[in-house]
Amino acid sequence: MDLAAANQNKEKTCIICEQKKQIGIHLYTSFICSDCEEKMISTSPNDPAYQFYISKLKKVNAAKIHQANLPIGEP
Repeated sequence: MDLAAANQNKEKTCIICEQKKQIGIHLYTSFICSDCEEKMISTSPNDPAYQFYISKLKKVNAAKIHQANLPIGEP
């Protein structure tokens, strides 16, 4: 079994429902299960659940990009 297949079968904790799921999306270093993704994209901004999703999404942190210290002009 290759690494990609092994990672697909691994359960991850959804940042929205906080349940362990296998299928979903990764947003930077966070995981959102497909069930919550579907609920979020079908929620109207007028729906009270919308604010719940916004508060959960605020937990998402952008991955830090580390830049190598290369001399100027070097690839």
